[in-house]
Amino acid sequence: MNTLEDHNNPGLKKGDIILDFKIIKSAQLKEINSFYYELEHIGTRAKYVHISNDDTENTFSVAFKTVPWDSTGVAHILEHTVLCGSQKFPVRDPFFSMIKRSLNTFMNAFTASDWTMYPFSTQNKKDFYNLLDVYLDAAFFPNIDLLSFKQEGHRLEFEGNKLVYKGVVYNEMKGAMSSPDQVLRRSILKALYPDNTYSNNSGGDPAVIPSLTHQQLVEFHKRHYHPSNSFFYTYGNMPLKDHLAFIQEKTLSRFQAIDPKTDVRSQPRWNKPETVIEFYPLAPNEDPGKKCQICTAWLTSDIKDSFEVLSLSLLEEILLGNSASPLRKALMDSGLGTALSDASGFSPDNRDTMFACGLKDVEESSGSEIEKIINNVLENLVKEGIDTRLIDAAIHQMEFQRKEVSNVPYPYGIKLLMVFCGTWFHGGDPLRVLEFDEDLHHLRDEMKKGRFFENLIQKYFLDNKHKVVFTLKPDQAMAQKEAAEFEIGLKAIAAELTDKEKEQINKDAKALKILQESSEDISILPTLELEDIPPMVKSVLPASMDTSLPAQWYEQPTSGIFYYTSVAGIGTLSASLMPLVPFFCYAFSKSGTRKHDYTEIARLLSTYTGGLGLSANVRTRYEDPGECLPFISFSGKCLNRNEEKMFEIISELLTGFNFADLPRLKTLLLEYRASMESMIVRNGHSYAISLASRNFSATRTLSEIWSGVHQLKTIKEITDNLDNKKLESIAQDMRNIGKHVFTQKNMKFALVGESPALFTAVAPLNSIISSLDSGKSNGFTAPDIKPGTELPREGWSTSSAVSFVAKAFEAVPMGHEDAPALSVISKILRSMYLHREIREKGGAYGGFAVYNKEDGLFCLGSYRDPHIAATLKIYDNSSDFIKSGEYNDEDVKEAILQVCSDIDKPDTPANAAKKAFFRDLMGLTDEARKKFKAQLLTLKREQIMTAAAKYFEPDRSKQAVAVISGEEQLKAANEKMKHSPLKLYQI
Repeated sequence: MNTLEDHNNPGLKKGDIILDFKIIKSAQLKEINSFYYELEHIGTRAKYVHISNDDTENTFSVAFKTVPWDSTGVAHILEHTVLCGSQKFPVRDPFFSMIKRSLNTFMNAFTASDWTMYPFSTQNKKDFYNLLDVYLDAAFFPNIDLLSFKQEGHRLEFEGNKLVYKGVVYNEMKGAMSSPDQVLRRSILKALYPDNTYSNNSGGDPAVIPSLTHQQLVEFHKRHYHPSNSFFYTYGNMPLKDHLAFIQEKTLSRFQAIDPKTDVRSQPRWNKPETVIEFYPLAPNEDPGKKCQICTAWLTSDIKDSFEVLSLSLLEEILLGNSASPLRKALMDSGLGTALSDASGFSPDNRDTMFACGLKDVEESSGSEIEKIINNVLENLVKEGIDTRLIDAAIHQMEFQRKEVSNVPYPYGIKLLMVFCGTWFHGGDPLRVLEFDEDLHHLRDEMKKGRFFENLIQKYFLDNKHKVVFTLKPDQAMAQKEAAEFEIGLKAIAAELTDKEKEQINKDAKALKILQESSEDISILPTLELEDIPPMVKSVLPASMDTSLPAQWYEQPTSGIFYYTSVAGIGTLSASLMPLVPFFCYAFSKSGTRKHDYTEIARLLSTYTGGLGLSANVRTRYEDPGECLPFISFSGKCLNRNEEKMFEIISELLTGFNFADLPRLKTLLLEYRASMESMIVRNGHSYAISLASRNFSATRTLSEIWSGVHQLKTIKEITDNLDNKKLESIAQDMRNIGKHVFTQKNMKFALVGESPALFTAVAPLNSIISSLDSGKSNGFTAPDIKPGTELPREGWSTSSAVSFVAKAFEAVPMGHEDAPALSVISKILRSMYLHREIREKGGAYGGFAVYNKEDGLFCLGSYRDPHIAATLKIYDNSSDFIKSGEYNDEDVKEAILQVCSDIDKPDTPANAAKKAFFRDLMGLTDEARKKFKAQLLTLKREQIMTAAAKYFEPDRSKQAVAVISGEEQLKAANEKMKHSPLKLYQI
C-alpha cells in the first residue's frame, strides 16, 4: 500500500494488532479503487477480510463452513432456525422483524454445498450496527428451540384424521426437487463427489429431511457456528476499527479456539469414468419425448489454485461462452437438443472444481452421439489449435467483468465477496483472486510458450478419468409414486403411534399455533426512526451537450466503461406481430446480419463489448394514467477504448439484420422455448401474478402476452412442426418488426459515461441515426389491445409438487392521494399477516403483497406453497385484517421504513442514469417522486384505515385469481372449493 493512503483507516498496515485482531495482509486494489485488509483473531482464529473504499453502501457478512454428513438438510434448516430468536433478542422472528425496522439495501442468508452465509448491506451507519447486533447474536447465540425447528424444518401434524408432514424447508425443497435443473445439479454433485460432503443434498432431500432430530441440529450448530470456523467480511467507507471493536465485544470475547473439524478433503480421483442415470418428475399430461438431459462432467482443479481456476474460467468462455464458441456451436448445431444442459460450464465453488457440458430436451438414445460430439470437438481443438480470437475475446470478457461495478443481483460489496469466498473458505488466498492481474500476466507468459489452452483441454478433459456421463430422464409416474410412498409411510407411522405420541403431536401443533398467533413486544430490537430517513429522492440530470440529436447525455463516473441505451416505440405494430416481439428481441443480436453470420457477430460482441441486446418492455405512463406504453430497449456497454467498435456493431445490427439463416432461427426458437419452460417452476409466483392480472388493463394484457404463460403457449404453437416454409414465414415476420420499429422518428437514445467518452459518441450516434429509414410514425403510443372482459379464477397445471397462488385487484396509481397508504398497506400485510399465516403456519417458503404504483394494481402471492384453498382463504381474510386496524403507530412507522428502503436503494452511476432516462420516457418527474415520499413520511394510521376500507372490498367479482401447481393438487383444491372452483388449464 505504497501508492495511496486509505483515508477511512489511516496508518493501518500489515502486522498491526487491533484489539485481538492481527492484520496479516494489506494491499491496494487499484482496479476497484479500494484497500484490502486480511486479519485473524488471535483468541479464536476467526478469519476476517475488510475492503475499504468510498462506497456508502456498507456490507457485512459472517459465514461458516457447514459440512453436512447426510441429506437431512441440517445446514439449511439451521440457517432458518438461528433466525428465529436469540439470547439478546428472544423474539419469534428477529430477522423478519429487522426487515421492518431498517433501511437495509439487502438482507438474506444463503446455504451452499459446504458453507452458510449471513450478509446484509445498508447506507445508514446506525442501521449497520443495529443489524450487526442482531446478526451476531442470531448466528452465535441462537435459541434453536424445538418449536422453531418444527416450524422451519419438519413436523408431523394431523389434518383431521390424516397425518401429514409440514415445515418451511420441507416444502421449499419439495418445490426445488420438482425442477429438472435442481435435480440435475444435485445429482451431478452426488455422482462426481461420492466420497465427500458434496454427495449429500445440503438443501435437504424431502424423503430424508424428516429423519433429522432437534438434538442433531443443536450439535451441528455448536461445532459449525463457532468463531474458529467463521469468516467475517466488511466492505465500504466505515472505519475498520469500529467494526472490530463491536464484534470483539459482542461475540469473540466470549469464545476460546477449537478445532471445528470442517476441512473438506479432496475427492479421491478415479481410474475410469462412470455412467449415471437419474430421474426427474414429469406431469402425466406432458409429452416425455425428447425430455432427457445428457451431459458429461469432469472433476477439475483444486479451488485453492487461483491460476488454474482463472485458466479454467477462461476455458469455459472459450468453449461455451457465446454462439461462436466451438463446443457450444457443435452441440447446438447438432439439432439433438434445444439448449445446453443445466449446470453446463465451469463451477469454481467446491473444494474440487468441476466442468460440465451437454444438451437438454434430447432423446435418451442420443447419449452416445452427444458424448462423441464433445470428444471430437475437444480432440480437434487439441490437434488443430484454438483460434486466438476466441482466447482474446475470453480474456476481454473477464477483464470487463472485473472492471464493471454492478449491483445486480446483489450489492457490489456482496458480489465482490462471492468472487473470492470459495477459495477463502478452503484455505486459499482471497487477495490473489482479487489481484488477478498477476495470474493474468502468468497466463500470457504461458501462452507465449504455445498450446497453453490446448494442453489444459488434454489434461482436464481428454486424459481425465474422473468423469461422469450423466443422463437425466423424465418419469411421469415419479410424482405419484413418491406421493403414494409418502402416504404409505405416514400411514405406517400413524398406525404405530401410541396415544401418548399422538397427544404430543397435537400438543406441539397447538403450542406452535399459539406461538405463531401470539403478539409480542419487539421493542427489544433496535430500530431506525422516520427522522433517520433522508427526505429527498436521488435524481440524475442529463448533461448539456451541443447537439440536435434525439439523445440524453449523462456524465457519470463509470470507471472507464461506456453505456449505450436506445428505445423504439412499438405501439403501432400490427396485432399479428405483437406476440413475436419478445422472441425478436431474443434473436436479434444472435442471428447474424447481411455482413456477418451469427458466429462472427458473437465473436465481435465478445471481443469488443460487455454485452449488447434487446428487451421488450411494456409500462404505464405516469402523466396519463392508464395509457399503455410498449417499447423495445437496446442496451450495450463497452470499455472506453472499444467505443468506436461497439458503435460499428450497433449500426450493423440496426441496419443489417436479415434473419436469413433458417437453421439458426430454428435453433434460437427451440432455445427460447426451453428457457421459458425452465422458468415456470423456478418463478411460478411471477407467472401466477401475471395470469391473475392480465385482464385489468392493456398494459397487463400485453405483459402476459409477452412474458407470461401465454407467451410460452405462443412459442409452443410456433415451434411445433418447424419446416422451412414456416421458418421463412417467421423470418419475414422478424424482418417486418425490425423495419417497423428501427426508424429515425421512432428512436430515442441515452448515452452514459465519462466526459471524453460522451463527446466521442456524438459523431457515430449521428451516423447511426442518419443511416436509419426516415419512418412513417412515432410508435410511442398505446397499442390497439383490449383486455378480456372477465377476471380469471384459474388453475394452470405443470410438473410441480408445490403451488404458486396469486390474487389481484385494482386500486389507484401513484398520482392519487391514497397511493402512499397503499404502499404501506402492502408492507403491513406481508410482514404482519401473510408471513405469519402463509409461511409460519402454512409452511410455504413465502407469502407477499405487492402494490404497483405505476398502474395501481394490488397483488397477493405465495411461493412454493403446500396449500391452495387455504391460501386463497387467507387472501380473503386479509381484507378483514387490514380493515380491523390490528396494527399500531409503530407498525405503520416500520412499514414506511420498508417502503423508503425500496425508494432509496442505491444504484451504480450507470444504472442511476439509465433509470432517469426511463423515468423521463414514462413521464415520472422528480417532483412527483419527491411529493410521494413527502406524503409517505407524514402518513398516519388513520389514513391507512381509510384507504383499507376503500380498496379492500369483499366483492370477489372484482378480484382475479390464478394458481400454478400440479394437476392433482389443483383437482384436490377444487374439491374443497366446490362453491367457487378454479377453471383448469394446462401449461
